[in-house]
Amino acid sequence: MSKQINVALIGNPNTGKTSVFNALTGLNQKVGNYPGITVDKKEGICKLSRNTKAHIIDLPGTYSLNASSIDENVVIELLLNKNDKDYPDVAVIVSDVENLKRNLLLFTQIKDLHIPSILVINMADRMERKGISLNIELLEKELNTKIALVSTRKKQGIDELKSLIENYKKLSVKPCLNTATIDIDYFQKLKKAFPDQDLYKLWLVICQDVNFGKITRKELDFSNFKTKSASELKRLQQKETIKRYQFINAVLKEGQNIDKEKAKDFRTRLDRILTHKVYGYLIFFVILLTIFQAIYDWASIPMEFIDQSFASLANWTKATLPSGVLTDLLAEGIISGIGGIVIFIPQIAFLFLFISILEESGYMSRVVFLMDKIMRRFGLSGKSIVPLISGTACAIPAIMATRNIESWKERLITILVTPFTTCSARLPVYIIIIPLVIPDGRFLGLSYQALTLMLLYVIGFSMAVLSAFILDLVMKQNRKTFFVIEMPGYKIPLFKNVAFTVIEKTKTFIFEAGKIILAISIVLWVLASYGPGENFNSAESIVKTNHTELNEVELENEIAAFKLEHSYIGIIGKSIEPVIKPLGYDWKIGIGLVASFAAREVFVGTLATIYSVGSASDEEEGENTIKNRMAAEVHSNGDKVFTLASGISLLLFYAFAMQCMSTLAIVKRETNSWKWPLIQLFGMSTIAYIVAFIAYQFLK
Repeated sequence: MSKQINVALIGNPNTGKTSVFNALTGLNQKVGNYPGITVDKKEGICKLSRNTKAHIIDLPGTYSLNASSIDENVVIELLLNKNDKDYPDVAVIVSDVENLKRNLLLFTQIKDLHIPSILVINMADRMERKGISLNIELLEKELNTKIALVSTRKKQGIDELKSLIENYKKLSVKPCLNTATIDIDYFQKLKKAFPDQDLYKLWLVICQDVNFGKITRKELDFSNFKTKSASELKRLQQKETIKRYQFINAVLKEGQNIDKEKAKDFRTRLDRILTHKVYGYLIFFVILLTIFQAIYDWASIPMEFIDQSFASLANWTKATLPSGVLTDLLAEGIISGIGGIVIFIPQIAFLFLFISILEESGYMSRVVFLMDKIMRRFGLSGKSIVPLISGTACAIPAIMATRNIESWKERLITILVTPFTTCSARLPVYIIIIPLVIPDGRFLGLSYQALTLMLLYVIGFSMAVLSAFILDLVMKQNRKTFFVIEMPGYKIPLFKNVAFTVIEKTKTFIFEAGKIILAISIVLWVLASYGPGENFNSAESIVKTNHTELNEVELENEIAAFKLEHSYIGIIGKSIEPVIKPLGYDWKIGIGLVASFAAREVFVGTLATIYSVGSASDEEEGENTIKNRMAAEVHSNGDKVFTLASGISLLLFYAFAMQCMSTLAIVKRETNSWKWPLIQLFGMSTIAYIVAFIAYQFLK
């Protein structure tokens, strides 16, 4: 019978916890949410031996058990709740060899909870270069634990760690120090009042608003126990931290030796360049330009292949399967709709590849530090740069990342402006529209199309900063918060970690967006394939009567277009056309705008479905691609739909509009009110409409 061990992977941010998690679990991992809260829950399975496996939960990064954010509360609530199905049999605390002193604070706190604990000292391959030597035997004795020296880069120490996890029952649960000595009288009274409860767990419950298994504050009867005031408890917490660091300093004085001459290395010199007040910004700008150029150049071949493949598949389906409703649904609705999003997998994958490399290398922390100087001038917290930069992937986790901003007003401003940052969901819209309206050509080796994409990112970020400045003036807040960020050491990105990130993020993009797109594509196809009244039902006879001069192919296209115009979706599109016509859009684009409120990337799939229904199949394979159908689309007067004026108008509309109901739902959840998401929706939509209107009227 197979035995399963629950393992909690815990550690400070930037200690390489994710690398250890990936090394243990491989691809046997999944990402979800903790019940009731929008915090990522990463878990995986690690086979330890023939009959034993470990269920590993990668908990959110935390500096200590003195929680100051929702993410950190998740860690504490699990460690205090023995009734939780994920309560750990063993805790694996991951530390960084260069920041061992700070990492050990969390370790000593977890030891006080009497949970069998293993200390992982990660990035061990850097010890010699940094002039660090450790007396492992002494450290294990003083810390009452077993230590695994690990290098995920060189694949060292993982087997030893697995062995320690499997034999967790042999680990000491003795605390590192006696916390009660910070106030002996108070802790004695506490023990007397609650003799059946663990003393340090009681202390954590009193100090913080966390759950204690089935025992909550109400169920713990404090009526006969005189607790301390909030300020007194805070002072005791500080006293506890000082006592722990005194213990850690004493242990490391004997167990760790650092050659300070070796420690002053390449990192310091490189930091001077990358965070320079002039060169730092220039380097970051060049890196961004390179990324956007690469997205275009590297992804063009796989994109063309995917586009041609889906067009060929749709044509083959129509030619091979018996004609009828199901075949039309499959070819025009499902295949065309999915093809409209799958085509963007190469760009999405490359975007996440570059973001992952920047994070893994340690450079992203320098960008955050560099941009803090600008953010402060525009009313944002220094910590606001983290959500704004992570918003380039998705606004939802970016908005959730605002939880570590202490000031409510600063956090609210960051939440409201983050959706202006160009997210990956906008990328499909940009990538399909830009080649239609921006000509080929290069400037200083960079294509006009890549420069346009770069400009859209700059416009989005600039609008976020400008909006924050205006909101700051309106709210008249007094900022007294300070920005603290850890600068991790530079390292060559680990291929396995980068690959896991790209696969996981791309997979999420495909399946999360795919569900919505597939459902909407089917609904759109039904609405486009059926309609009320005589015009739709007698479309063939009406067109044949009015267009006797057309050949067979032209007649088929005219009938399809006439039916689409008088279908249910055509009626919806026509009803909103007067509102969007001043922006340069026709009723078909209007349908795309409405449908993309579910998710921005749906816009392309929507147009792919509509244009597929609206035209007969082309004879030549590959001529019926999404790009070709969009490029060939014309108004009733013969003018092209996608011109420079209408294209720029559409790009700017998507740069500013709040076309994402999931983001609105997260904003409502984070602000606990519908007031702010509604202000966001109408405010951003109004800005988008005005800017798109001005752009079209000026350029046409």
